[in-house]
Amino acid sequence: MSYPVWKRITDISGGLIGLLILIILTPFIGLAIKLDTPGEIIVKLDRVSRGRTVRVYKFRSMVKGADKMKNNLLALNERNDGPFFKMKNDPRVTRVGRVLRRFRIDELPQLINVLKGDLALVGPRPHEPGEVIYYPGEYKNLIMARAGVTGLSQVSGASGLPAARELELDQFYLDNISLGLDFKIILRTFAILFFDPTAV
Repeated sequence: MSYPVWKRITDISGGLIGLLILIILTPFIGLAIKLDTPGEIIVKLDRVSRGRTVRVYKFRSMVKGADKMKNNLLALNERNDGPFFKMKNDPRVTRVGRVLRRFRIDELPQLINVLKGDLALVGPRPHEPGEVIYYPGEYKNLIMARAGVTGLSQVSGASGLPAARELELDQFYLDNISLGLDFKIILRTFAILFFDPTAV
């Protein structure tokens, strides 16, 4: 899937600015994570972008070994309309992790993925390999797109959306990519983070 030059320029510019913030905040965030629970400060999670599995960086917001605990929690999945997993009071999330997730601070290291070209600043929401295989046929092309740190579905309700609506919004974005739309989504992302973090 072709990728506009202006988007890559935006990715690099935004990624470099964000990286400066990441460098400043990482020692403080890292200390909070380590004091709260044992384990890594930054984890690598499998997500699908550009038609392949990429290792996405995140500040650890869950207990060590959380991925191995997921199968035991599938029966408590609050989303029963598709392949995506959501659990409001997930016992794997740490105290510090709840704060990081509330303000999406846990996703800051993904700016490294943006600079590497694995992700875009704005794009379809990245999902796990075990989830994208269940995309309906009309949305299979989303797998080939460059997933985004933020995107239309993320600022429209994120995991609170029905699965079909999330995919519909991501498809709408791909069909209507423009610098103006990206700018609106980025502004909406900041507005949510600063004024209504519970909406993300």
